[in-house]
Amino acid sequence: MDRVLPRRFEPGVVRRADGLSVGSDARPSEGSASLLCISFFASAVRIDGMDKPHAVVIGASAGGVSALLELAAAMPADFPALVGVVLHVGDRQSILPQLMSARGPLPAVHPESGDALKAGRIYVAPPDHHMQFTPHGVQLLRGPRENHARPAIDPLFRSAAMHWRDRAIGVVLTGELDDGTAGLAAIKECGGTAIVQDPATATERSMPASALANVAVDECLPLSDIVPALRRRVQRPHEAAPAAPTVPGRLLHEQAVFEGRNPMENLQAMAAPSTLTCPDCGGSLWEMRDTRPLRYRCHTGHAFTAGSLENQQVQVAEQAMWSSVRSLQEREALLRRLAGVARSTGDDAQAQAGLHEAERVRAQVQALVALIEGERASA
Repeated sequence: MDRVLPRRFEPGVVRRADGLSVGSDARPSEGSASLLCISFFASAVRIDGMDKPHAVVIGASAGGVSALLELAAAMPADFPALVGVVLHVGDRQSILPQLMSARGPLPAVHPESGDALKAGRIYVAPPDHHMQFTPHGVQLLRGPRENHARPAIDPLFRSAAMHWRDRAIGVVLTGELDDGTAGLAAIKECGGTAIVQDPATATERSMPASALANVAVDECLPLSDIVPALRRRVQRPHEAAPAAPTVPGRLLHEQAVFEGRNPMENLQAMAAPSTLTCPDCGGSLWEMRDTRPLRYRCHTGHAFTAGSLENQQVQVAEQAMWSSVRSLQEREALLRRLAGVARSTGDDAQAQAGLHEAERVRAQVQALVALIEGERASA
């Protein structure tokens, strides 16, 4: 992808050659080109001399299919905005675009990377791919998971924040944990609008509740009121701001890490080393500064909120305990086999010792299984 580099610096501001600025904390260090390279991602592009349409980006997880279908059914045929949707489907085949197209008037598609963005169409992140909106169209990436998800909500929200700024509208729907919270905060930081489904009306309340707790949300609405609110906002005449909202340098650094460009340099600019390790790759995690909720990234690009990290640690610990159960069961089986061999040779003392040790190992297995099942029951 071609990138436009700024030609000059002004105190406290990095400014592109076309006059668009990025945040006052975005100035690169002496001799560094990493932030210059990513200044492209803060561009607020205009289309045919006119402001681009709004970008409405929607994230959902558990319970999201029915919620998204209800939104699709309520959309008007002349909806004048771009619409992007991320549902946590992992790498499983998804027919969500077909379902949404059948339910409402707007066509929904799994886009190809590079597809042009058109108003009045719903772009659904394909399985196992992050999706971003850029000035050149849709970008799909099989990059590192964020919050242990791919597709994840935060990358789409982050791209809308940087490119659409005050014309970005983020919507967080039902779901577990807290993917989408950081992306919604990015949209607000760049001058956009944050809308959250009322947790009381959500199938799973964790995602919208996290957004409400950590972001200055503009509207918290029951599902049935979200499309009318979107229509009001995208049809409202756009008043030209005296200056384009700036993109915080932290977002630019984070985007660079996500895309694998100078990860250590960009991590150092926005985070501090922690004592924790990444559950996805085993690398060191860096604790990001001044973020809500508390967040971590590794130099490979994996990203976690503290909540998603703790959830993943629980799963990793459980896997390790089941691995220990397997090892202990194999040891018990071997001890009993050796006891049988000893008895067959007339060495009863050795056989009894082996059986005694096998019983001790079986007790360890039973205790460990009880611990695992007890943890799962209390979760």
